[in-house]
Amino acid sequence: LSFVHMVCNSLGTKYIFWSFIKDAKTGRVGLFHRWLGDHLVRKDLDKVGKQSVFLFSIIFSLNIAIGNVSLRHVSVNFNQVMRSLVPAVTIAMGLLVGRKFTCRRMCSVTPVIVGVAMACFGDMTFTALGFFYTSACVVLAALKVVAAGEILTGRLKLHPVDLLGHLAPMAMIQCLAMSAATGEVREIISRPELYWTDMKPMAVVVVSGIGSFALNITSLMANKLTSPLTLCIAGNVKQVLMIVISTIIFSTPITVLNGAGIVMVLMGSAWYSYVSLEEKIANQERAPTSAPLQSDDEISVTADEEEAFLEMPTTPSKHLKPLTPSKGRPPANHGL
Repeated sequence: LSFVHMVCNSLGTKYIFWSFIKDAKTGRVGLFHRWLGDHLVRKDLDKVGKQSVFLFSIIFSLNIAIGNVSLRHVSVNFNQVMRSLVPAVTIAMGLLVGRKFTCRRMCSVTPVIVGVAMACFGDMTFTALGFFYTSACVVLAALKVVAAGEILTGRLKLHPVDLLGHLAPMAMIQCLAMSAATGEVREIISRPELYWTDMKPMAVVVVSGIGSFALNITSLMANKLTSPLTLCIAGNVKQVLMIVISTIIFSTPITVLNGAGIVMVLMGSAWYSYVSLEEKIANQERAPTSAPLQSDDEISVTADEEEAFLEMPTTPSKHLKPLTPSKGRPPANHGL
C-alpha cells in the first residue's frame, strides 16, 4: 500500500511540474499555478542536498513501515496514546538543532498531550516488542517533521512539491524493498484474484494514493509556513476529531475520561494557538526597522579604523586638480 502511495506521489509531482511548464508556454495561469503560487521551481541539488533528501527519505519510509508493524503487537488505543508524546519529542529535538521555545509555548503543549492520552485511553494491551516498535515510531515521527522543517526552511529551502518530487521516487523503492523483505509481495502474488479479478480493491488503493499525495503536500506546506511543533499539535487534534466523528457516525461509546480528554485537547489547542499568535505579533514588533542616517547621528568607528584614517597622506594627489573659483564668483566659504 505504501509503495502505491509513493507511486501516486511521484506521478503527482511530475504532473504538477508538467502543468507549470505548459502554463509558461501558453501564458495562462492554471489551477496548480493559482494554488501553489509563482515560487515553485525544480532545484538541482548539490551533493550535500542529495544526501539530506536521501536520509530524509529513509526516515520517511521507516516511519511508515515501523508504524504499520507496531499495530501487530499493540492495541490501537495504546498506539494513539504513545503518539500523543510526539510534540514533546519534537520540542526536545528542536532544542538539539538550535530552535528556541518559550516557557509559555512549552506549557501550552502539555494539555494537548495529556488530553489526547485521556481521549484515546481504552484497551492498553501491548507486548515488549510492540512497546519498542511504538517508541521507535514516536521518535521517527518527531524526527520526520523536524528534518522536513530544516530542509524546507534551512539551507536548501525547497518548495514542498519539489521536496516531495525528490523524496517520492526514493521512498517508493525503499517501501518496495521492505515489502519484499517482509513477504508482503509474495502474499500479494499468491492471491491474484483479490486484485485482478475484482477491480474495486485496486480502485480503493489508487484513491487512497491520491489522498496520500494531497495529504503529504498539505503537511509539508503547513510545516514550511508554521513550524514542526505546530504540525504535531495539529496531528494530535486530528486524532481527537477522528474520535468525535466516529462517535457521531458509528455511535461509538466513550467514557467520561475520554470525553474530558477531548475537551482538554480542544481547550489546549486553542491556548497553543493564542500563545503562538501573541509570540508572532511580539516578534514582528521587535523586528528592527532600517532608517536613513540623520545629520546629527553618531557614526562609531573602531580604534584601528581611526588610526588608519589618521595615517593617511595629507599631500594632494597629482591626479587631482586644485579647486579654483569660477570667474565672477567669490570662493565659497566651507568653514564651520
